[in-house]
Amino acid sequence: MKLQTKHLGEVEVQREDIYTFEQGLPAFEEETSFVLLPFSKEDVFFILQSLNTPELAFVIANPFHFFNDYQVKLSDNLIEQLDIEKEEDVAIFSVLTLQEPFSETTANLQAPIVLNIAGKKGKQFVMSESGYQTKHSLFPQQSKAAVNEKEGQ
Repeated sequence: MKLQTKHLGEVEVQREDIYTFEQGLPAFEEETSFVLLPFSKEDVFFILQSLNTPELAFVIANPFHFFNDYQVKLSDNLIEQLDIEKEEDVAIFSVLTLQEPFSETTANLQAPIVLNIAGKKGKQFVMSESGYQTKHSLFPQQSKAAVNEKEGQ
């Protein structure tokens, strides 16, 4: 089926590529159907695109690519909700807040998107007691360099 997207124009998607978010996403509870689309050739950046609202798309990334010590402990309740049977069926992504310049972009590590790849179910999992924040710099060294450069001017 053809899908109009926010970032990629019209794309072809298969029914078996649709993820169901039974309770939607926070602030978008009515949006329950999404597809995961590649946004870069490196398999680092993706788009979580709503099936129903072309303007609703989240740029997401594999947080482990940027944060080596990042840890997500899935609750038993979440494992049950998403019908997760095997660890290898789980994919975890962080929602990005894109900034200009891109080196200032941040990732929400407090509330990752958890996908059951096999069962095509998803949920945003809020880890309020984790110590993680909603805005972690993707490129902390570049951000510090930019701040130092501004201060030196």
